[in-house]
Amino acid sequence: MSNLSNAIPGFRRPPLAPLADAALIEAFRGRAVANISDNMERLSAAVGLRPLHQGGIMAGTALTVRTRPGDNLAIHQALELMQPGYVLVVDGGGDVSRALVGEIMKAIAQSRGCVGFVIDGVIRDADAFARDSFPCFARGAIHAGPYKSGPGEINVPVSIGGMVVNPGDILVGDADGVVAFPAAAGAALLAATLKQEEKEAAILRSIAEGTYAGAYAKGGA
Repeated sequence: MSNLSNAIPGFRRPPLAPLADAALIEAFRGRAVANISDNMERLSAAVGLRPLHQGGIMAGTALTVRTRPGDNLAIHQALELMQPGYVLVVDGGGDVSRALVGEIMKAIAQSRGCVGFVIDGVIRDADAFARDSFPCFARGAIHAGPYKSGPGEINVPVSIGGMVVNPGDILVGDADGVVAFPAAAGAALLAATLKQEEKEAAILRSIAEGTYAGAYAKGGA
């Protein structure tokens, strides 16, 4: 691909964003997405996506793809760039008429160290995902397969269920859904999330002990 075509929207392929700090990623792996979201003033949420895997928390760095709805050529190309620690984040326009990934692409991604899929679209081979702990968040499943003609872009800002994800952002996902934030904000956000966890743990203890006074708890539900 020429430098000219690489600059044209629809065909861009900037270099991979660097991986976020491994220790920071690991620290977020044990945090609840709801608490992270609360400490981002509840403004970052991928609406409509749900976990389709066996269970477990996802945490990693965004490798983003934007593709034409129902087409996965750019996703295959992104898998060729995949390195350990990245989450494959696909803006498929929310289309639910054709699956963008399936069991084979999941196996390729896992073999290359991918730590999860976040798909604003649908998957197929749903049983293979449901039996596996490999994280996958999507809008659902359908048997109809994709086209492979493009266009598509890799390592560009994308919109996932209304949530903007930039290349290199940190993503965390659990049973409640997915949240994304800039790696540069990670340390401060982690500190705020840990503080909220301590507060909520104290509230739950007071409920169990019968001493809860019904005070308003910011962020709790």
